[in-house]
Amino acid sequence: MPKRPTILHSKIVAKSRLFKVEELQLKFTNGVERTYERLVSQGQGAVMIVALNAQEELVLIREYAGGFHDYVLTLPKGLIDPGEDALAAANRELMEETGFGAHRLELLTRLSLAPNYMGHKMDVVLARDLYPCKLEGDEPEPLEVVLHPLQDLPRLMASDDFHEARSIAALFLTREKLEYEKQQQEYNGD
Repeated sequence: MPKRPTILHSKIVAKSRLFKVEELQLKFTNGVERTYERLVSQGQGAVMIVALNAQEELVLIREYAGGFHDYVLTLPKGLIDPGEDALAAANRELMEETGFGAHRLELLTRLSLAPNYMGHKMDVVLARDLYPCKLEGDEPEPLEVVLHPLQDLPRLMASDDFHEARSIAALFLTREKLEYEKQQQEYNGD
């Protein structure tokens, strides 16, 4: 495994309410020096929730996405608050955004997005055994909750408004996990 480059100098070059851009002066082990910029990670991280009801329907939300200035269909997600772990944050976000809580929560994986430019990580949580429970959230408007059969992922992938890479990855990981669980149950005679 390569040795990390040495940070010769770092400084914040831009700041907004949501982001800090850090400039890094780096020296690699071969002597090459370069300037990199990255979004600085802040807070405790974030969660994305793959919630399945008893009918094996995905609980999706339609929300405004500022990057596209349009509404997109996606999985519920949000920041982990101080003092929370990923599972508690996932259940809270699920309640705030969909009006459901989950009795069964399981960490599936941790995803990154554009690791060359940002250190943000998102824990993907599988939520099952849902029950009605609504908490007040911080969204500027009510979110539309959309149910979609897990078994019909091709139709969901063909939707013009469902295109977030993290959501797509989370759904395929979930499908693989559930298929593995089913094979194990069949193997064990359950």
